[in-house]
Amino acid sequence: MSSETAKTGFWWDEKCFWHSGGSYAFIMPVGGLVQPLAAGGLPENPETKRRLKNLLHVTGLIDALSVSSATPASWEELRRVHSQSYLEAFKRLSDEKGGELGERTPFGPGGFDIASISAGLATVALRAILVGQQRNAYALSRPPGHHCLPDKPMGYCLLANIAIAVEAALAENRVGRVAIIDWDVHHGNGTEAIFYDRSDVLTISLHQENNYPRDSGRVEHRGSGAGEGYNINIPLIPGTGHAGYLHAFERIVVPALKAYRPNAIVVACGFDASGVDPLSRTLATTKTFADMTRLTMQAADEFCGGRLLLVHEGGYSEAHVPFCGHAVIATLAGSAIKAADPLEVRLDFQQPNSDFIAYQIGLIDRMVDVFANSKF
Repeated sequence: MSSETAKTGFWWDEKCFWHSGGSYAFIMPVGGLVQPLAAGGLPENPETKRRLKNLLHVTGLIDALSVSSATPASWEELRRVHSQSYLEAFKRLSDEKGGELGERTPFGPGGFDIASISAGLATVALRAILVGQQRNAYALSRPPGHHCLPDKPMGYCLLANIAIAVEAALAENRVGRVAIIDWDVHHGNGTEAIFYDRSDVLTISLHQENNYPRDSGRVEHRGSGAGEGYNINIPLIPGTGHAGYLHAFERIVVPALKAYRPNAIVVACGFDASGVDPLSRTLATTKTFADMTRLTMQAADEFCGGRLLLVHEGGYSEAHVPFCGHAVIATLAGSAIKAADPLEVRLDFQQPNSDFIAYQIGLIDRMVDVFANSKF
């Protein structure tokens, strides 16, 4: 099947919805003066993803997709990114009763196996695109991965899903140069660290400045050694809004892709930049995510035969994530099926005024000057 006739892939697994983060009240462990919640726990919970998948069924968009699950990432695939000691400790605790090995990354029994499926969804989806079985794809991975370091989990991320997928593709000689765009509202520090001294992977992160992790994602962090210039951080101020995101994309992200000319593009697709997300203040809308997807697809069509994978990361508004995800997946699939966003009017009204937009554009344009001398 040629890439021209192949459908957009949608990769998911019910087991990913069964990952448990233990007893938390929002981002705080329960205990002491922190009272347990009557319902819920960590912001990273299955309902945002489950409701997205359900919405695809209700609108009928699911019928336009090639729906699949995947085998877990193998030990060999995991070891290309993560240390033996970390994987063994994770597997051992997972086989016992679960626990926590890093910053805000609790998991229940079987957490290692579920995280391996999450990484497998991204890995197999990327492979399907590279061999032409699918035109492009969306992997509904959970738990997320872009904060996870080679030897330490962070921020709900237990395995580096995208890095594992990219390393597998490189090792199999299916691709030579990959660009990773991270529009999760938090800095993709794990992905950055894994590829920081490499030139075969370009990493670009758009994120809210000084959100998470602390002291991370600065403009001047550009890579080192052979990777110098191949890491691009675009910190955005609270209140950025739709216009700010699109300006950053058009002025920095697209020109970087044009200069780098990757063989494939992978997106860390977080929806926590949404205007109603509890963990951000950047005021993105469903149209913001759809337009960033559209611009990325145009770049993929121009530079790498349309080879594009989006991997689900953050997003903690159970009400809004399904509409953001639906807009992205409909754009990927070239479908006219819409899910009208009930928060669209509210978020449009809350967008920043013209003075703020002009200020934000000025900040972004100063970043353009930093990246102007990048030579890929």
